[in-house]
Amino acid sequence: MKISGIICEYNPFHNGHLHHIRETRRNGATHIVAVMSGNFVQRGDVAVIDKLERARLAVKSGVDLVIELPVQYCLSSAENFATGAVWLLNSLGVVDELSFGSECGDLRRLYNALGKIQDVAVSCHDDIINIMEKGYTYPKALNSVIKGTDPQTASVIAEPNNLLAIEYLRSLNKFSSKIKPFTVKRTGAEHDRAGYLNGITSASDIRQIILRGDISHIRHYMPTIWADAVENAVYRGEISSLSRLERVMLYKLRTSSPEEIANINDVGQGLENRIYEARKAGSFDELFFTVKTKRYTMARIRRIMLSILLGITKDDMKHLSPFGRILAFNEHGHEILAKAKGRTAIPYASSIAKLSQLGGTAKRFADIEIRASDVYGLSLETVTSAQKDYRAKIMIDME
Repeated sequence: MKISGIICEYNPFHNGHLHHIRETRRNGATHIVAVMSGNFVQRGDVAVIDKLERARLAVKSGVDLVIELPVQYCLSSAENFATGAVWLLNSLGVVDELSFGSECGDLRRLYNALGKIQDVAVSCHDDIINIMEKGYTYPKALNSVIKGTDPQTASVIAEPNNLLAIEYLRSLNKFSSKIKPFTVKRTGAEHDRAGYLNGITSASDIRQIILRGDISHIRHYMPTIWADAVENAVYRGEISSLSRLERVMLYKLRTSSPEEIANINDVGQGLENRIYEARKAGSFDELFFTVKTKRYTMARIRRIMLSILLGITKDDMKHLSPFGRILAFNEHGHEILAKAKGRTAIPYASSIAKLSQLGGTAKRFADIEIRASDVYGLSLETVTSAQKDYRAKIMIDME
């Protein structure tokens, strides 16, 4: 048995993800466990389809076990996203490999880039700060400094999937994990870009197609069962859109104090004052563009705004997940869980109610997740009832 871990969002799943799973199998994986974002995703958005449906479809598409990544890690930096996901895989105690995509497809280059980043972060700290004081983000300032001394490394970290891959490697090191990394070279359209190549386009492009209502075209880019699921979701009014949260988010912002905003995850350096002033905005566009600067990307601003809406604080990022919530599994997934019994560092279970009864930090994590699902229900065309997470039935496929 060789158990490989995948960190994903599947928002939605497309042919590039299928290629990744097949390459992971080709590399010897007999079992695959995925840590997947729930109803909110790292670009600062709602997931286009509900997490339980995405988990069910993931198991039908080559994954054996799906574990939910807590929402506070989904709505955070790439470093925190990677840390939260790698922690859950490492804590299972049985994962042999972490498989991830990258533009370069070369572990040696990724490790070299990680070493360079760590060296420059210390040796050129003042130079990075000087660039940031001109209004640039930390990643752009870091890339600028590295570009002056090592253009080859700069080209590696300029690519989004490479950068996320480097964070996975950093997290494996952080936990002194025995999990071995394996990278698959990304093919098809570039991340977050329109257009397609060899039947593969970005998830971002597919989401735009879905939200435009032109769903007949998505069958070119994803497996049939996913295309069928999207069409059914459209028919039932179960496609999510961030725009439907506009008024509730504006209300939350207008009723928050500067102190409350300052306590939200990823808010710092006086950004709370800029956000507080933006409470006068009358629309998403006005809100986001009022707050955005060169230092704060649009994705980061959206993540912060959603964190305000969900009440995710700085304290919530001080704890690693105290449990792993199971969203779906098949017979091979059951074998993973059986092997993990007695080896896990934290409990793994499907019931959010039972996990919340662990008390303390576990209850806080569970409460945030339940709140996130309640808010997500408002982003659907057909609004769902509250506390759906308590009634959720996970997908078990033992065929």
